Amino acid sequence: MIGVVGAGVVGSRVADQLVSAGEAVMIFDDDPYRARRLAALHSRNGDARAADSLDDLHGLSSVVIAVGAPHIEMVSRLLEAGSHVVSCGDDLHDAEQLLELDARAQELGRTVVVGAAASPGLTGLLVWHLRERFDDIDEAHVAMHGTGGPDCARQHHRALSGQSMGWHDGEWLRRPGGSGRELCWFPEPVGSYDCYRSEMVDPLLLRLAMPNLQRVTARSSATRRDRFTSRLPMLTPPHAEGGMGAVRVEVRGFKGRARVVEVAGVAERVGQIAGVVAAAITLQIAGFEPGCQVLGSDHCPNNEIYQAVIGAGIRVHRFVGSL
Repeated sequence: MIGVVGAGVVGSRVADQLVSAGEAVMIFDDDPYRARRLAALHSRNGDARAADSLDDLHGLSSVVIAVGAPHIEMVSRLLEAGSHVVSCGDDLHDAEQLLELDARAQELGRTVVVGAAASPGLTGLLVWHLRERFDDIDEAHVAMHGTGGPDCARQHHRALSGQSMGWHDGEWLRRPGGSGRELCWFPEPVGSYDCYRSEMVDPLLLRLAMPNLQRVTARSSATRRDRFTSRLPMLTPPHAEGGMGAVRVEVRGFKGRARVVEVAGVAERVGQIAGVVAAAITLQIAGFEPGCQVLGSDHCPNNEIYQAVIGAGIRVHRFVGSL
């Protein structure tokens, strides 16, 4: 049986994917009614149950955490209880803390997957996929549009007021969130959006997965209002689920003596992307090496996860044309 923490937008997508794959799931949420409702919905097609507390998930083979940050306390408890843990978090400080569990996870022979969502998560898979078209890559640039559920919307709001992290020729650079406007083209029907530096996890995890990268950046789309109000409380309650979102990665490197650029992206609801990626990782968790792992690393079964994501209906678009 696989545990799912969170019965919101991402958690419900994770449960749906796992039940469709024939797995039994146990769902825990701070709102017991929401957990029971989701379990009842999925029990029609398979074995799905609601948990009364996080302790009920202790000892399960794998647990997916699909709630807002912080995850560090829950991951530590579940790891000590003997479970593999998949974190869908996208908070930079939380991810840094999770990576510090590497030695303990190796000691226990368990895996903690950090950044198992759309961005980070799918972005690592896309960079890994594009890497096969090069002899060597040295740059990866990520752009993200849209949000999943309310927790994701709140994190996007906070990220625009934080300090973006970027890797540039051997050192980490921190820039103010909301700066560095760049027009990014996403797959249709999303199209083009102005994107800005943001406190995103992708540069940290991509650099960890592929140490040969010399430049890594990440931006998210934002309106003028988003930027001006990012340091204030959210003016309106976050939506239950955002509309169509998108992820875009641009990879640069060499093929022979030529300098080459490849761009790939996905247009889909962000919650759906995150749920599919997290479920695919969980089903392939036995193929990971023990410790804290990130997608795109050679220590992960990237091909199997990528194929599972494609098989679940996530379409990857490759840019063809002139830049």
